[in-house]
Amino acid sequence: MFIKKKDDIAKILKTGKLMGEVLDEVGKIVKPGISAWEVDQKAEALIREVGGEPAFKGYKAHPNDTPFPSTICASVNEEVVHGIATKEKILKDGDIFSIDVGMWYPSGGIKTRHRSVHTKERAVVVDTAITLAVGTVNTKTKQLLDRTREALELGIQQCMQGNSIASIGKAIESYIEPFGYGVIRDLVGHGTGYQLHEEPAVPNYYDKNLEQWILEPNAVIAIEPMITLGDYHIDVAEDGWSISTLDHSLSAHFEHTIVITKDGPIVATRRMSERV
Repeated sequence: MFIKKKDDIAKILKTGKLMGEVLDEVGKIVKPGISAWEVDQKAEALIREVGGEPAFKGYKAHPNDTPFPSTICASVNEEVVHGIATKEKILKDGDIFSIDVGMWYPSGGIKTRHRSVHTKERAVVVDTAITLAVGTVNTKTKQLLDRTREALELGIQQCMQGNSIASIGKAIESYIEPFGYGVIRDLVGHGTGYQLHEEPAVPNYYDKNLEQWILEPNAVIAIEPMITLGDYHIDVAEDGWSISTLDHSLSAHFEHTIVITKDGPIVATRRMSERV
């Protein structure tokens, strides 16, 4: 768990605010008939307009991987995460659409966890996601979205100095299980800030081994419950990126970047639309 410097925390909070504003604007164009590619183009344009760089475009988890081709992860219905934003992926009335997006800021900054001795400014990164109803969805689907969003908020409430990473997953799992939903286990949240993915892993279920990871002020983590209407098992598509539920059940995904402080958590990526 990398503890961030005070000036970098301020930059993460600024970056998160900008990212929240971008995601709010992107969400406004989601409607039946639009393609995931159009949403992706809007997201990239706005990120660059505010002085950032897309964190996902060109990303490789391993050196031999195919670089991720989109600015956003554009996942529809049974797609859990990492869906590619193509022109052929047309949103329909009744779909649910997950937008997962990250931003480096400022553009051109050095991407390292080490303080640079150069004149270039160090960049920081934030990560956030939302699942939107496309047009009109049925009650069962709306409940999935509402409860996944609430699970994220319950996880955030556990982000207190002295609590463990395990307490976050415990809160999410304890809330979700009674509804009979699946909690994705092979994909988890993570530390972030200096790199897109840092230690520790932040699962959405209780893991007693994570009782040893104690939250400290100026730690930064991304919490991202991925919840399904069916089973938690997943399948990776032939494109090497898109991950869907194995049973083809609907999946919702919400995420925020959280800064731990001695006075409680600060949601860096909180959107204005969440405050009204």
